[in-house]
Amino acid sequence: MSALSGISVRDLAVTLEDVLVVADLHVGRGAASNVELPVGDGDQMVERFADLCVACEPSEVVIAGDLLHSFQTVPGPVRNTLGGLKQAARDVGARIVVTPGNHDTMLDTVWAGPVEAEYSHGETVVCHGHVEPERDAERYIIGHDHPTIEIEGQRRPCVLAGEDVYNGADVIMLPSFNDFVRGVRVNDMRASEFMSPLVTDADAFAPIVRDRDARETLEFPPLGAFRHRL
Repeated sequence: MSALSGISVRDLAVTLEDVLVVADLHVGRGAASNVELPVGDGDQMVERFADLCVACEPSEVVIAGDLLHSFQTVPGPVRNTLGGLKQAARDVGARIVVTPGNHDTMLDTVWAGPVEAEYSHGETVVCHGHVEPERDAERYIIGHDHPTIEIEGQRRPCVLAGEDVYNGADVIMLPSFNDFVRGVRVNDMRASEFMSPLVTDADAFAPIVRDRDARETLEFPPLGAFRHRL
């Protein structure tokens, strides 16, 4: 698939040459909820992120929006988690760039690092995907919708890749990097049910699932040719 040219799926992220892209960390989600489990915050997320940085050795890490979860407050553990993410990137000589998402209204109170509305790498633009991008590109990498797919009763986060699906450009949608964000089940979703305006034809998007245990990437046909088998 040409949309994945030069792209490798790693964990719940992708790499493009020496750039690692993750989306929708939603740091602080657990503290903002009434659950006891610190959802996605702290050691578990930082450890996975650090392992990914060591494995990929990126020069830059781009967070495609919604680094934070809360719109109005910054719970105490958030700063510790962000510090751990920054240190993990520094340990491999990488810098983190944030492309803000719709949840990142408090970003400037806790983040002093680079921020870009849209990040360009060659002919690829990375952004959150909650609004239409300003820059023209041959390919967009976005987050926002937290795609998952259910196969044989088991729900898994997935990357969605579509060719020529947005103004002639390819689109790659990443799942949430937060293991405890349930996400949306895309099996039967139509374009109108996605939040991102970059999804104009859901049938054209092919799911890609990374089996972390088997260290295997599973590529499926576009949803339009695949729904009846799910």
